[in-house]
Amino acid sequence: MAGVELSDVIKRYGDVQVIHGVDLEIKEGEFCVFVGPSGCGKSTLLRMIAGLEETTDGKIMIGPRDVTREDPSQRGVAMVFQTYALYPHMTVGENMGFGLKMNGHPKSEIDSKVGEASRILKLDDYLKRKPAALSGGQRQRVAIGRAIVRGPEVFLFDEPLSNLDAELRVEMRVEIARLHKEIGATMIYVTHDQVEAMTMADKIVVLRAGRIEQVGAPLELYRNPDNRFVAGFIGSPSMNFLAGTVKGGAVEVPALAATVSPQVTLPAEGSKVIVGMRPEHLELSQGGTLSVDLTEALGGVSYAYLTAPTGEKMIVEERGDVRSNDGDKVGLSIDPSRIMVFDAQTEARIR
Repeated sequence: MAGVELSDVIKRYGDVQVIHGVDLEIKEGEFCVFVGPSGCGKSTLLRMIAGLEETTDGKIMIGPRDVTREDPSQRGVAMVFQTYALYPHMTVGENMGFGLKMNGHPKSEIDSKVGEASRILKLDDYLKRKPAALSGGQRQRVAIGRAIVRGPEVFLFDEPLSNLDAELRVEMRVEIARLHKEIGATMIYVTHDQVEAMTMADKIVVLRAGRIEQVGAPLELYRNPDNRFVAGFIGSPSMNFLAGTVKGGAVEVPALAATVSPQVTLPAEGSKVIVGMRPEHLELSQGGTLSVDLTEALGGVSYAYLTAPTGEKMIVEERGDVRSNDGDKVGLSIDPSRIMVFDAQTEARIR
């Protein structure tokens, strides 16, 4: 096991810079998730750590070693890709041990390591099967097992669950989290799915346009985002954002036809701000100016999609036996301590 440290890491493709001076420390044994929208640079950053992308500038440390210019095979990492990349003519056991076999390890050592990996991943009953006889989730477990037998210092996962259906994704999330607890290795995991990030990570790194927006524990980012981007990206459904103006020591919100009093130090009178409210922190009331466009009933919870007279959209989580109906006119109530405020220009959090 080893930690990973990035110091002012930069990546350019010709004149185009895609990673902008990233500084990051991942401690030994941490499960760190890179999350962000498509094109934010999370997979590029992972591939730079793996050595599959050349680092233009800066330094990458794995443990005490500077691996910035080292060959991928010398870095002590193992990568699990979105595609399983299994050899179809080999059995599960042969696929898992192939890397060790190619490096000249003795058969007894290969059998021992494959046996241990199959025990951890519950693949003992499948060792003699070929990939075609496995489900998608089982194939991905084999790909993970192939990484485990190498005994790497750091595991790298590049959107490994993207090809699985919804039920299998949930199952594999649990499997990978359990694997981390059992072997205690440093793991870096890339996903665009913030639910995966929230449920699996010790540390989340939120990326946008090749820059780190914020780093922290899942609940820290949920409860205490630094800016509108992080607030909107972390949490599902996304936070609601409404335009407001500071007036008389409070915030006038036209969409609500009301004034709210968030518990923050507001900027000067007349300042334009953005008011943020999470769907799960709002409650509907009968009679109001908001129109219910659609109610998604999901069983224990429903989501009401609202439109304000200003045209701004909102989502409200509903629980309990009484739910809103399409076409209802409703109002909103919220605890002022739950309201977040952001600068309308910089989108930085106002605290």
